[in-house]
Amino acid sequence: MEQVSNVVVQPADRKKIWGIWKVALILFIVTSIEYVFAFTMSKGMLLNVIFVTLTIVKATYIVSEFMHLGHEIKSLMYSIILPMLFIVWLIVSLVNIEGAAIKGARGTQDFTGSNGATEQVDEGH
Repeated sequence: MEQVSNVVVQPADRKKIWGIWKVALILFIVTSIEYVFAFTMSKGMLLNVIFVTLTIVKATYIVSEFMHLGHEIKSLMYSIILPMLFIVWLIVSLVNIEGAAIKGARGTQDFTGSNGATEQVDEGH
């Protein structure tokens, strides 16, 4: 007995394939920039700001592409991205405030030595 199938094989849509590669390439470039900064810059506040900024850029792009919000009205995309930005700001602010309070409660201070290195020392020493 012969089986009949209605499945028709479509040729590959080069535009969709290029779109997938474009997304992968953009995410690869942003991640490569993060790695370059990680291994060439000294650790500090500027490096943290760069990492948080590039992470938000990647998150926005991923939400835009994979959740298909880039093709919707902009207010829908902003209604998802802006709360995330405020939550990231809140977390960074709370960590900074709590870290400063703990540091103050322990009685430690930053001390910059003659070689330019910063270390934390007790007030008693």
